[in-house]
Amino acid sequence: MYARSTTIKGEPGNIDAGIAYIRDEVMPAITAMDGCAGMSLVVDRSSGQCIATSSWHDEASMRASGDRLASYRARGGEVLGGTPTVEEWEVAVMHRDHQTSPGACCRITWTRASDLDGTVEFWKSRVLTQLEGMDGFCSASFLIDRAGGRTCGTAVFDSQAALDATSEDAARMRETATREMGVEFLDIAEFELAIAHLRVPELV
Repeated sequence: MYARSTTIKGEPGNIDAGIAYIRDEVMPAITAMDGCAGMSLVVDRSSGQCIATSSWHDEASMRASGDRLASYRARGGEVLGGTPTVEEWEVAVMHRDHQTSPGACCRITWTRASDLDGTVEFWKSRVLTQLEGMDGFCSASFLIDRAGGRTCGTAVFDSQAALDATSEDAARMRETATREMGVEFLDIAEFELAIAHLRVPELV
């Protein structure tokens, strides 16, 4: 499985318009394309940052959709008031404990790792195991960019309160990953899960 993420750092006041555009126009178009397995959208209402992620059954389908979606990305930038940035990933881990409901939030962590395969195994055996024991845990995914040596890990929780309660544990897990795997943390951000239709099968 593969994924493409489109990030737009727009105007906070345009978030609702952006959600409506992606829900009503982008999602029907993209999910009708061959090989698409769904999409999700996370938003940060305070900063205006939005990340739309589409999932694909294979790399060829993802690449074939690129030009066809260019106009939608451009329009999304206009609606939100920002410039789209596109990244492509391999889906290394996907695990769901239960379906999300309105109010779900997530923490996304971007890293650089010299040993990608080792980092994937660390994430499966150590990080995911700890996440599953946390109150309010919904799902988690781990994406990798082999060419760039980067990763993107997402943990989804039932509410902002549940997410907040994991902050200290998450910090300790990051310290362990740095110490044991030499992982370099590039960015950490928290978002509201606005659209959750990413139909990636269980991958653990």
